[in-house]
Amino acid sequence: MEIDRSTLFLVDQKEGFSPTFGHLVSMMNYARSTTMEAVEGLTIEELDFLVHDEANSIGMLLGHMAAVERIYQIITFERRDPTVEEEEALAAGLELGEKGKAAFKGFPLEHYLADLQAVREDTYRKFRTLSDQWLFEQTNWWWNEPGNNYFKWFHVLEDELNHRGQIRMIRKIHSKEKEQLAK
Repeated sequence: MEIDRSTLFLVDQKEGFSPTFGHLVSMMNYARSTTMEAVEGLTIEELDFLVHDEANSIGMLLGHMAAVERIYQIITFERRDPTVEEEEALAAGLELGEKGKAAFKGFPLEHYLADLQAVREDTYRKFRTLSDQWLFEQTNWWWNEPGNNYFKWFHVLEDELNHRGQIRMIRKIHSKEKEQLAK
């Protein structure tokens, strides 16, 4: 999935998507582009680096982004809660912690990027089949409050941006530590 950089700063219509989906896809493309820039060129050492024992690594955060998107595919596209088996399969990425440390270690950047690309392609494939009205369909959501599909996918987007910020911070800390060790 190649992001068209010539339209990266335009929240606008996107080919193959209905108008409101085009706006959402525009924002999702921008967020993904900035995530890709934040991790560009990272080594396995950098992806596995932990600021402290209870921290998340960059690899864990990338795994989390993919897991969150997968869970929202189930919740919104299939209009159901995930099964126990699905939750177990995604638990390392959703919960992170010790499960995340064990599951997301020792992989090259390409492993994480392929996973992120595959899940995003699935999302966009489904988005192309839905009408704008689907985005505004409401269900009870967090704390039994009404929420619509648009908000749910906005949450996927803002969750990625939040963790992208953490990735940038972790990368800077790792760089500073390497500089200190080199002195």
